[in-house]
Amino acid sequence: MAKVIGLGGIFFKSDDPQRLAQWYKTYLQVPVENWGGAAFYLNNLMPMAATGYSVWTPMGRDTDYLHPSSKEFMFNLIVDDLNEALSQVAEGGAELLAETEDSEFGRFGWFIDPDGNKVELWQPSTQT
Repeated sequence: MAKVIGLGGIFFKSDDPQRLAQWYKTYLQVPVENWGGAAFYLNNLMPMAATGYSVWTPMGRDTDYLHPSSKEFMFNLIVDDLNEALSQVAEGGAELLAETEDSEFGRFGWFIDPDGNKVELWQPSTQT
């Protein structure tokens, strides 16, 4: 059975994502990168942890990335087996969205949970 092995990140809407990111950078030292969000590398925080990271990403109100959910946020969960995890959530009544996507960061898949939240599943490329 597939399982969640970490929090990959949180994505949320903002009226002014650049201003908000700068505020967090200024007041909480969030390491905002050029793409507008921040990556928190686990091996920098916990030397004994496996290599990996979580992201924090403010997005414009007009983003389509969170659709079809009407919620203001989406979270990403790291999984050990994307195909199996998608099969499991579908069995539980979740609505699967689109096709899976392969990228340099790994494999991604999406679903809408029973409360209408869009959830992104991520199997990092280092997973086997």
